Amino acid sequence: MGGLVTTGLWGQAGSVVGRVVGADGPVPFASTLIKGTTIGMATDGEGRFVLQGVPAGRQVLLVSAVGYGPLALPVSVQAGLEQRLGDVRMERSAAYLEEVVITGTLREVSRSESPVPIEVVSTKLFRKNPSPVLFDAVSMINGVRSQLNCSVCNTGDIHINGMEGPYTMVLIDGMPIVSALSTVYGLSGIPISMIDRVEVMKGPGSSLYGSEAMGGIINVITKDPAFAPRASVDVMATSWQELNADLGVRIGKGRVQDLIGMNLFHYGDPRDENGDGFTDLTLQQRISLFNKVAFVRPDKKLASLAGRLVSEERWGGQMHWTRGDAGSGRIYGETINTRRWEVIGQYQLPVRERITVQVSANGHRQRSWYGTTPYDADQQVLFGQLIWSKRFAVRHELLAGVAYRLTTYNDNTPATSTFNADGTFAADRPERRPLPGLFVQDEWSINEHHKLLVGMRTDRDRDHGAVHSPRLAYKWSPGPRWTVRGSFGTGFRVVNLFAEDHAALTGARTVVITEALRPERSLNGAINIVRKWPGEKRSFGLDGTLFHTHFSDRILPDYHTDPDLIIYANLDGHAVSRGASLTLDARIAAPWRISAGATYMEVFTVNQGRRADVYFAPRWSGTFTASYDWSIRWSTDLTGQVYGPMRLPVLPNDYRPGYSPTHALLNLQLKYKTGNGIELYGGVKNLLDFVPKDPIIRPFDPFDRTANDPINNPNGYTFDPSYIYAPLQGIRGFIGLRWALS
Repeated sequence: MGGLVTTGLWGQAGSVVGRVVGADGPVPFASTLIKGTTIGMATDGEGRFVLQGVPAGRQVLLVSAVGYGPLALPVSVQAGLEQRLGDVRMERSAAYLEEVVITGTLREVSRSESPVPIEVVSTKLFRKNPSPVLFDAVSMINGVRSQLNCSVCNTGDIHINGMEGPYTMVLIDGMPIVSALSTVYGLSGIPISMIDRVEVMKGPGSSLYGSEAMGGIINVITKDPAFAPRASVDVMATSWQELNADLGVRIGKGRVQDLIGMNLFHYGDPRDENGDGFTDLTLQQRISLFNKVAFVRPDKKLASLAGRLVSEERWGGQMHWTRGDAGSGRIYGETINTRRWEVIGQYQLPVRERITVQVSANGHRQRSWYGTTPYDADQQVLFGQLIWSKRFAVRHELLAGVAYRLTTYNDNTPATSTFNADGTFAADRPERRPLPGLFVQDEWSINEHHKLLVGMRTDRDRDHGAVHSPRLAYKWSPGPRWTVRGSFGTGFRVVNLFAEDHAALTGARTVVITEALRPERSLNGAINIVRKWPGEKRSFGLDGTLFHTHFSDRILPDYHTDPDLIIYANLDGHAVSRGASLTLDARIAAPWRISAGATYMEVFTVNQGRRADVYFAPRWSGTFTASYDWSIRWSTDLTGQVYGPMRLPVLPNDYRPGYSPTHALLNLQLKYKTGNGIELYGGVKNLLDFVPKDPIIRPFDPFDRTANDPINNPNGYTFDPSYIYAPLQGIRGFIGLRWALS
C-alpha cells in the first residue's frame, strides 16, 4: 500500500531547479521554499537549488537571504517534469541588510552595530540612473552633491552637507588615493564597474584618517574577486554620442582569484546648445585598467593587491578650437592630459594578534593649458599604516595604529620654484610634505543596548607641529528596530592651493596669497536616529540626522576685491555647517520600491562680524528613486535630485542673479531582463531639460582684449566661467546592455 501511495504522489508532482543570484554574483545559503509546503532547501555555494516533489500546478517560490529583500516568484509545475527557472535575481534592500562597514571604525562590523553612522550604497542604486563614473553617480546620495567648478573644462568635486570638495576625503579600499591635485580630475576616472559598494560618513573623521577628512569621507570599496562574476559587460551610449564600456573578467581558482576590469569612455561631438560659442561638455577620451588579486589564506587572514592605470585627454573651449591653438592666444580652449597610476595592498601578518599592514602609492601627472596659461603638475602620494586590533576584557575592542603619508608635489608655478634677487627663475623646488600620525580608539560594549567609542589621533606637520584630533561616539539600541547615535569629532586639513579653487587657473584671474595660511580645523556634533519596520511584503525605514559643524581658520577665496584676482586668506571669524537630513526607504508590496531623502542646511561664514552664505551650498536639497516591477522581466526607475537656491560667485555689478533658481534633474529608465544574464536598459536623462543660464560672462572676449573699454563694457566685466551650478547637458536619451556570467 505504501508503495502505491508513493507512486501516486510522485505522479502528481514535479521539480523546480534554479540558481539564486544578486547584482554581484551567486547568493549562497539563500533559503528557498514552496509556499504552503515544507519543500525547501538552502542554496549551495554557487547559489543553486533543486526542489523535488513539488505538487503540480501553479505554485509560489519564496526566496530569502540576509541582505536581500524577500522574493515571491510564481512558478508553473508540471507533473513528472523538471521546471528550470534559470537565474532567480534578488535585490539588496537596506531594510533587511546587515551590511558590513569599515569606514567608521577601521574594522569590519555590521552597520547596525557601528557606533558611527555610516551610509552604505550598493551599485544597485547607481544602476537606476546609469553613469560611467562615480563623480556623477554619488549625487543620488542624500546630502552628497557633485559640483562642477568650471563650465569650460568640467572640473568638479564632491560636496557633503554643503562643504566644498577639499573637505571631502575620497578613499579607495580605505586608502587615501584621491586627494589634492587628483581630487579635481581623479574622480572622473573611477568607473562604476570596479565598485562593490560606497560607504559615506558625514562629518569630520580626522581621528582615524588624518588631514582632509574635515567634512566627510567617501570610501569606495572595490569588488572582491572571489565574488565577482566570471565575466561581465556593460555598454551604454547617449544621444549626445557619449560611449561608455565596462568590461570585467575573473580568472584563477583555489587560493588565488584575479579580477581584471577595463573602462572605456569616448565623447567627441562638440555641442553648443546654449549658443555662447563654447562647448557645453568637454570632449573626452579615457581608458582605465583595473586589476585586483585576492589570496585565500589560513584562518581567513587578509591578503590582496590591486592596481589601476588611468589615461585621459579632454578639452573644452570655443567651438572652432583645435589642438594647434593650445596656448596660442588666438582661440580660447582648455586642454588637460592626465596620466595616473595607483597601487593598493593589504596583508594581515601571520601572527596570533590581529595586525594588518596597509600600503598604497599613486602618481598623477597633468599637462594642460588654460587659455594662454600652461599648467604642468606632478604629484606622488605614498601611504602606509600598521593597525593592531584586539578584544580584551570581553567588552572592549581596542584599535591602535601608526600611519605615514608622504605627498610630493611639483608644478610650473612660483609655488614650487625659487627665484634670484632680480626676479629671474633660479631652481625648481618640489614640495615634500611628510605627515606621520598615531591613533588609538576603544569601542566599549557596555551592554547589549549601549556602546561607547573613544578615540584620539595625533599628526605631526612640519609647519604646524602636533595636531590633535579627539573623537567620541555613543550608540543606544533600545530595541531591535531602534538605534540612536550621538557623535562628536574633530577634523583638520593641511592646505593645497590647487584643490582650494580650480578657478585659480581658469579665465583671467591671478592668485594672491596675503599671509602664511594656517591649517583649518573643524568641530562636529551629530545625533542620528534610525527606525525600521521590516516585513515580508512591506518594509519601511527612516534615518534622520541633526548635525552642526564649526570651522575655524577656514581658507576663503575673495572674488570681489578685484575682478582680476583671487585672494586667499584665513577667515577672520568662523564658518558653520548645520542642518537636518531625513532618508526614507520603503518597499510597498512586491512591485514598488521607493527611497527618498531631504536635507535642510545652513552653510555660512562669519567674517569680521558679517555673515555670508558659502558658495554652491543649497539651503535645501532632495533625492529620490522610485522603482516599479511590471513583471519578472520589465521594470521602471524614476530618479531625481531637487536643489533649492544656492549662492553663486558673481562679479561686481553682475547682471546675473547672485543665487541659483530652484531646479530639478529628473531621469527615467526602462529595463528588460532576458532571463539568461542579459539586461537591456534605456531611458531619458534630464527630463525637464534644465540647464543654467549665462554660465560664462563675456564669452566673446575670453582673453579680455576689450575688457577695459569703458564705452562697450562700462561695468568692467571680465571673462569668467565659474558661474556653474548644474550640468550644461539638456534632455538626452540613453541605451545600454549589461551581461554577467556568474
